[in-house]
Amino acid sequence: MEKTAKILQENNAEIMKIWQNQVVQEVLASKESDSIALYNQLPDLINDIARLMIRYDKMEGFNKDEKYVEILKTSEEHGKQRSTKVYYTAEQIVHEYIIFHRTLSEFLISHDGYSEKVSDLLKYVIETSILKSVGSFSRSIQDMQEKLIGTLAHDIRNPLAAAQLSLEMMKQDKTGEWTDKSRIAAQRSVKKAINLIEGLMNGITVKSGEGMLLTFESSDLLKEMKFVHAESKEVYTREINLEYNAKDIIGIFDKTAVKRLVENLIGNAVKYGSINKPITISIEDEKDAVAIKVHNWGNPIPPSKQEQIFKFMGSAKRNKKPASASWGMGLTLTQIVAEAHGGNINLVSDEKTGTTFTVNLIKQFNEVGKRRAKLTFVLENI
Repeated sequence: MEKTAKILQENNAEIMKIWQNQVVQEVLASKESDSIALYNQLPDLINDIARLMIRYDKMEGFNKDEKYVEILKTSEEHGKQRSTKVYYTAEQIVHEYIIFHRTLSEFLISHDGYSEKVSDLLKYVIETSILKSVGSFSRSIQDMQEKLIGTLAHDIRNPLAAAQLSLEMMKQDKTGEWTDKSRIAAQRSVKKAINLIEGLMNGITVKSGEGMLLTFESSDLLKEMKFVHAESKEVYTREINLEYNAKDIIGIFDKTAVKRLVENLIGNAVKYGSINKPITISIEDEKDAVAIKVHNWGNPIPPSKQEQIFKFMGSAKRNKKPASASWGMGLTLTQIVAEAHGGNINLVSDEKTGTTFTVNLIKQFNEVGKRRAKLTFVLENI
């Protein structure tokens, strides 16, 4: 099969171009993507197949070769990348590989490089690649669903616990002095829990390229942050301060998601910060954007964890607890919400200045309406 291998190596770029053109024509989801992920991997994939053909004139033993192992790893990465692209399904991934198989076969036939041995090798390699790619695609979507649902389920406990506490206070209030206030607090907590349950149901329907469902509307974000601040002071015994530099901050936001974002950051500040020093929430109006900062004093986050703290969604390895898991899955959702508003989140943590999470949001990045946030994965070795 050395002749066939030489044809593949010498015509790598041409084969790649033919394949990409066919994918764009036949695979509907590829038309909605800004790039074709396999495009950058295809040259290596073709070269790896060529090297297998040089090393193995027969089928025996080649499936243990390091080049074959690399092909399977490439296929797994392909499936994971496809999970971040909107509209992709397992069926369309299979379709891509069918086109790849067809492109190779037709090209080799036209260049007198096709034989029964070549056919058997290509069939075996591509069929196993399909299994790896589709499996990785499905696991990535399932991981996203599990982590979204797990995060929402975790967050539901807080308002329900607050509602239960308010009801207990009403029960113990013999004079009726605190009954109205406790009733209002309980109603507010139950309403928040209901909203989170709706988010839980939306999380079950996650598809490729899609994360949590967000509802964007024109709102005063400063008003929402004042509400979060007031509620946090009721929930926690710690000193929590609010600072801001504007009378209002109007923009198009998912105010519920942004409030949850800040609540998560406050919760972590309470959990890990110094009990003897205040937590500070800062809202800075920056004309076209807004910066939300949550600062606490106490032991800093080690530099090694700072690099990993937002990568909860990145690992495709199941049943392994990430190093940053102790900080809660909410930090990953914080990143997703920030990016959905055209912004980002960054962290500064040291002994001198304390720990500050800064969330930057673009005021008019979105239009009014509902849409899902982008599925966020940090592409790593699988």
